[in-house]
Amino acid sequence: MLPKVSRTGLTRLLEPLAACFTPEVAARIVELRPEAKLQARLDELAGKANEGALTETERSEYQEYIEAFDIFGIIKSKVHLALR
Repeated sequence: MLPKVSRTGLTRLLEPLAACFTPEVAARIVELRPEAKLQARLDELAGKANEGALTETERSEYQEYIEAFDIFGIIKSKVHLALR
């Protein structure tokens, strides 16, 4: 298992990546959203998490999505700032 990186450390690591995008690519990244099937799964897991009804497997899956969306959110925010 990889060690956890703080959100601040992750932000600093991703800044150079966000700076590489052309304005066109950056604009597309800012607009990206999960596909409908994935969004439905996320909604299902979130609902179960709020009810305290996640299985251990679902909890692990949900945590992976949360971590991935954290990374993606940081990239999107950096790209959004670069577009200004």
